[in-house]
Amino acid sequence: MSMIHVQNLTFSYPSSFDPIFEDVSFHIDTDWKLGFIGRNGRGKTTFFNLLLGNYEYNGNITSSVEFNYFPYPVSDKSRFTYEIIEEICPEAEDWEFLREISYLDVDAEVMYRPFETLSNGEQTKVLLAALFLNEGQFLLVDEPTNHLDINGRKSVSNYLKRKKGFILISHDRCFLDGCVDHILSINKANIEVQSGNYSSWKLNFDRQQEHEEKTNERLQKDIGRLQQSSKRSANWSNQVEASKNGTTNSGSKLDKGFVGHKAAKMMKRAKNLESRQHKAIEEKSALLKNVEKTESLQLEPLAFKSKELVQLTDVSVMYNDEIVNTPTSFKVKEGDRVVLDGKNGSGKSSILHLILGEPLQHTGNLNVSSGLIISYVQQDTSHLKGKLSDFIEENQIDEPIFKSILRKMDFERIQFEKDISHYSGGQKKKLLIAKSLCEKAHLYIWDEPLNFIDVYSRMQIEELIKRFNPTMIFVEHDQAFREKVATQTITL
Repeated sequence: MSMIHVQNLTFSYPSSFDPIFEDVSFHIDTDWKLGFIGRNGRGKTTFFNLLLGNYEYNGNITSSVEFNYFPYPVSDKSRFTYEIIEEICPEAEDWEFLREISYLDVDAEVMYRPFETLSNGEQTKVLLAALFLNEGQFLLVDEPTNHLDINGRKSVSNYLKRKKGFILISHDRCFLDGCVDHILSINKANIEVQSGNYSSWKLNFDRQQEHEEKTNERLQKDIGRLQQSSKRSANWSNQVEASKNGTTNSGSKLDKGFVGHKAAKMMKRAKNLESRQHKAIEEKSALLKNVEKTESLQLEPLAFKSKELVQLTDVSVMYNDEIVNTPTSFKVKEGDRVVLDGKNGSGKSSILHLILGEPLQHTGNLNVSSGLIISYVQQDTSHLKGKLSDFIEENQIDEPIFKSILRKMDFERIQFEKDISHYSGGQKKKLLIAKSLCEKAHLYIWDEPLNFIDVYSRMQIEELIKRFNPTMIFVEHDQAFREKVATQTITL
């Protein structure tokens, strides 16, 4: 067991005026299974780069372990998988690697296939197994679930539960609960480390915010009451002071000593009230700094002329005369929210592209109602770059509404001035979702919309969908999200 110490860490990008970290201090035990959470753009991947020594910073980071990063950059994916494994963990024996991938439900035959022929899920599992075989390293795992189906997420979660000595960035609540024993959270005002899984952290966080809200309400009342008392005391003191040279009602002169004593007493009381008021204001100012506000999002789905929008009957998509999925049949009626389920490579995205009108070879019958307006959120964000104003113009988006949605999804105004290529993965995905929310459509087709998106925004989108009931077909592997949103599951 050893410790990673972070002391007075301060960092900002040269092109940015706003600091990512400012005088941050905490420590981490290298035996922990640490879940790393925080809203998009708060600096999670940046912190990984600081640990890896990729950026210069102020402050100190001390550790006795070597850091390694997932996803591992594979330079030549045409090589056989075993060659890449030997590059990553040269000291490991073949039997050790075969043991590791068996825990992840991966067949041994992948060792003798070109790495590029593995599915995204298989590549994720193989790289994780290889990296964990390097003894004495502390692994920085950056969003491993983005290319994993539900079963893949379960097997990786179970695998990580067997390990120790890692920090895991993930926004999948169920996944985190299954494999971590500590949470490192980047909050609005500070960074905290807490024992437990995501659910226990969220419960404690909400309780703390509830306690601070009640304390804040009490202090606000106290401040108001003290302000009134202070005003009364000041008035009384002034009246007594003014009466020093006066007389009583009977015409006799007042005792100036008595009056002076009374004035001093009233003045002392006023000072005490003022001191208590300042103390209450200081206590109040220390509260509610980490409140995560999630304002309600808006959506205007269009009503369609008929109840049935899409119908598939025994549809299979084909590539180079090879069938991708077994024949599938389902209908989409107004108000339905259909989630396509299945392993990686089972044809979920292909079905979506077919419905979108792409000329894909297929069998069976597909009927998409004439005049149907579709809003689409694609899975890939790598094409996003350039100025936000250009993105708005190219997509003919209502700028005030679009930027209002982004603000509600935790975008700072300074983000509007940055090149989109500098956005985090979650911020890029929010850009596509905000664009879709600006579009009035009969049907919303979203392909893995929650990749990289923080937990608060996921819950925000859940509430939006439940409130406005849009007709949807989507692919998503976040189990908690699916359970709250989907009305029908189609398994491929």
